[in-house]
Amino acid sequence: MKKFLDTDHPWFRPLWTRVLFTLLPAGWGVLEFTTGSPFWGTIFLGLAAYAAYGFFFDFDPDRNKPRPPEDPPQQ
Repeated sequence: MKKFLDTDHPWFRPLWTRVLFTLLPAGWGVLEFTTGSPFWGTIFLGLAAYAAYGFFFDFDPDRNKPRPPEDPPQQ
C-alpha cells in the first residue's frame, strides 16, 4: 500500500531532511495566515503536523535496514 508520506524511505534517515520537510510546510502555512488565506494556512499547517508526527514520533530509522544473513544450521 502506498503511503501519502513514505517515512520509511532511506532518504529521510538523516535528521536534517526530516526537519526540513517539516519546517517548509509549517513556514508556508504561517505565510498563508499572514497574507490572509486561512484555508491554505490550515492545509499547510496540517501537512506540517502530519510530517512532524511521521518523522519524529512514529519514525524508526532501523525499520527497513537490511538484516545480516543468518548463519546456516550446523550439522
